[in-house]
Amino acid sequence: MIIKSATFHISSSSVNGCPTPDKPEFAFIGRSNVGKSSLINMLTGNGKLAMTSATPGKTILINHFLINKKWYLVDLPGYGYAKRSKSKQEEFTKMIADYVVGRDNLYNLYVLIDGNIPPQQIDLEFIAFLGENEVPFTLVFTKADKSGKTKYRQQVEHFMEKLRETWEELPDHLIVSSAKQQGREELLDHIGNIIKMSEQQ
Repeated sequence: MIIKSATFHISSSSVNGCPTPDKPEFAFIGRSNVGKSSLINMLTGNGKLAMTSATPGKTILINHFLINKKWYLVDLPGYGYAKRSKSKQEEFTKMIADYVVGRDNLYNLYVLIDGNIPPQQIDLEFIAFLGENEVPFTLVFTKADKSGKTKYRQQVEHFMEKLRETWEELPDHLIVSSAKQQGREELLDHIGNIIKMSEQQ
């Protein structure tokens, strides 16, 4: 897939404020500081489209970006940011749950995982929640440039083995590096293939 245009459309504090569900949506989510905004900017070829920051927890709304005037790329708030108050964490948890479970035009959710660290319980719990609610998703292991290829691959395999303890069939996964532009074509093709399959149904 080639991205010809990518424009900010709207920010919403709840699902009720999201655009009319008349276009496919592909959403991105992950723990705070997993590299979500950098990945979105890399995918779209626009370094300023999504707000990036060294401070975790900056995304606090559901952000819709219109791609090629045909589908939405959705930037969801990161989960697990400990410095938020308990009430704020609960508010974000509800916002995220309402969106990923209740948004009928969500074609796929991309769950970003830092491939440089051991499996985190909060990621495993979120993935289990998606499975329980039959939300279509794909794992995206980020920051592939931060450690050696062998070590990185071992961490990814370790994560997948951890999932195997509770999953009969493992979800698809991709590996990306925003800094090195690695995995961009694979991720865009993944989105494009889902759109094509939906059009054939």
